[in-house]
Amino acid sequence: MSEEGKVVCVTGASGYIASWLVKLLLHRGYTVRATVRSIDDPTKTQHLLALDGAKERLSLFEANLAVEGSFDSAVNGCVCVFHTASPVLLEVDDPQVQLFDPAVKGTLNVLKSAAKVESVKRVVLTSSVSTVMFGVKLPESGGVVDETWFSDPVVCEQNKLWYQISKIQAEDVAVKFSKENGLDLVVINPGYVIGPLLQPTLNFTSEGFMGLIQTGKELLPDGVYMLADVRDVAIAHILAFEKPEANGRYCVVGDVIRSSKMMMIANKLYPNLGRSLRHKVEECVEMAPYSVSKAKAESLGVEFTPIKVSINDTIESLKEKKFLNL
Repeated sequence: MSEEGKVVCVTGASGYIASWLVKLLLHRGYTVRATVRSIDDPTKTQHLLALDGAKERLSLFEANLAVEGSFDSAVNGCVCVFHTASPVLLEVDDPQVQLFDPAVKGTLNVLKSAAKVESVKRVVLTSSVSTVMFGVKLPESGGVVDETWFSDPVVCEQNKLWYQISKIQAEDVAVKFSKENGLDLVVINPGYVIGPLLQPTLNFTSEGFMGLIQTGKELLPDGVYMLADVRDVAIAHILAFEKPEANGRYCVVGDVIRSSKMMMIANKLYPNLGRSLRHKVEECVEMAPYSVSKAKAESLGVEFTPIKVSINDTIESLKEKKFLNL
């Protein structure tokens, strides 16, 4: 399928998900306008400029989430805006400055730029399962979570889940602004993202995954991970634009899995990991307590990557980039 000639914008293009989004858009024939915080920072730009098709169809734009109007030139003439730019931090000193302002005001600034451009047919927002299932009573064993679930910001605030609140607020303002300004908005809600890295730096979720398989260090207190392959997340964004019937929110979670099962899979794929300080894992692993519905994402055409493939490809990528020595 070729989308030759269609011009789209990707914000925060140097990020983990966004880099894959740019790669797959170029592969499908799109012309991509990618925003980064600094064009002069090679760690943000070189891997993008090296992608197939980049020389012919990729333009880089400098833009700042905090500055209204800074996305105007990148968005002008585009048919779709993919807004992925938002900070991912679990430990912060000042949630307002470090998380809420860039997530919420940044989203509004991007949408304001999009609303000025008649050619923009749709905005696809990168949200998170953080907006779906935090601070609510999760289903009992065998229950299913879907797009109709919404996190409780009051409970999140009581538990100081600042990142989750930033995503809840950003999604809320995006929905409200889009309704009031006639923008067609589709929201993607990925789980904990793993898979190969394109960018040269170690992103938050990949670092957490590496710590888990090496030392057994939990990133999530309950040890239950809603995993999504970065390639599945990127293609979900593209399909959310390409399918006219796409609407509302789409959970993108391939597997809900306990950390012990993840370590067991990693151990079988890479026995050398056994040399590390990781916890010994028994063959009998308790099932995850609930699942996240794939039905709506699959209705878009998302074909989920098997968990073993995602884990294997993540480890291979971490090895290749010298983050993980085996």
